[in-house]
Amino acid sequence: MTEVTQILSQIEQGDKSAAEQLLPLVYDELRKLAAAKLASEKPGQTLQATALVHDAYIRLVDVDKAQHWDSSGHFFAAAARAMRRILVDDARRKNAEKRGGDWQRVTLEEAGPVAQATRDDLLLLNEMLQELAENDALSAKLVELHYFAGLDVKQAAATLGISSATAYRHWSFARAWLHSEMGQAKRSAEK
Repeated sequence: MTEVTQILSQIEQGDKSAAEQLLPLVYDELRKLAAAKLASEKPGQTLQATALVHDAYIRLVDVDKAQHWDSSGHFFAAAARAMRRILVDDARRKNAEKRGGDWQRVTLEEAGPVAQATRDDLLLLNEMLQELAENDALSAKLVELHYFAGLDVKQAAATLGISSATAYRHWSFARAWLHSEMGQAKRSAEK
């Protein structure tokens, strides 16, 4: 039985100090595995070999969830699998973020203060509000008061001297119109 296999057996039996003895013995081999895994990844990978080794090692040698290791070969095969899972999880996370996976859908009504908007969205909204003002000045003023000043529709109605019902009608129209026009403008810009 090799020294690595003996230490793995001790870890399996719950010996917390054995995990500390294992890392120096397997580190170089794990680093080679990590480098090989990362070499097959696209350029620009932000995960480094050292971080990959440490993440995989923590998953493998969790004394609270002791695993059974038949041999050091079994351990290294599991290490390779753990590294693959870490790389796949990292890629999924990045892909989800790239596709808006960390975004939360918010209606214009819920958006609140202008500080939450991106620069591009703010510029586009400004452009669309100017266009809306040419056709329906009251709706444009209502959007300004609601979105930029943070007034709710009833407060904006009071400020404009119109009834709440009229304000809600104009708000519904403006919101639908802006959604349609901004969506169309964004699709055109993507082409």
